[in-house]
Amino acid sequence: MSVVSDPSQLMSALRSNLAVHERLGVDLNGLRHAAVAVVVTHEANEPGILLTKRSSSLRSHGGQWALPGGRLDDGETPVQAALRELEEELGLAVPEEQVLGVLDDYVTRSGYCITPVVVWGGQSPAMTPNPAEVHSVHHVAFSELQRPDAPTFVSIPESDRPVVQMFFNTSTIHAPTAAVMLQFRRVAIEGVCERVAGYEQPVFAWK
Repeated sequence: MSVVSDPSQLMSALRSNLAVHERLGVDLNGLRHAAVAVVVTHEANEPGILLTKRSSSLRSHGGQWALPGGRLDDGETPVQAALRELEEELGLAVPEEQVLGVLDDYVTRSGYCITPVVVWGGQSPAMTPNPAEVHSVHHVAFSELQRPDAPTFVSIPESDRPVVQMFFNTSTIHAPTAAVMLQFRRVAIEGVCERVAGYEQPVFAWK
């Protein structure tokens, strides 16, 4: 898909690409279930997704790049959890009808199954990030997701799977966030099926 500047046409194109994607789910088998929101927004006429820098005071993965999200509460669906976490972290309330689709589950080394939910966040949405969880919020343009130098894959002695890396400005982003970003790019933007379950996390993210 070439970059679409009209928001309604963009929503339609993303929704169509996600609708034809045959999503792969995972049997939890004792895994903890979490959901993240891949929030598409329009900033200065350029579409992109929201990426957060986690608060350094958080006990788990403090200071790392992330997508808004967290564990499912009892009785919640991944869509409901992603929308709740989005509102709790960024103060951004998105109705369920603005969900564009769902990507493949990704299993982390720390024992989570992450379900990525793609949602339409609107044009320059007003947000009130929760400082206890979020240090900063960033708009990653589609052109940045489609940089010619991304993704890159790194071999590590601890695994036979390649570590996937995506980039934002001068920062390197690793799986699971990088895996979700890559699949969003390939499936939602480019209309190409690419599985990411076989892509590894760096060792520091295994805990």
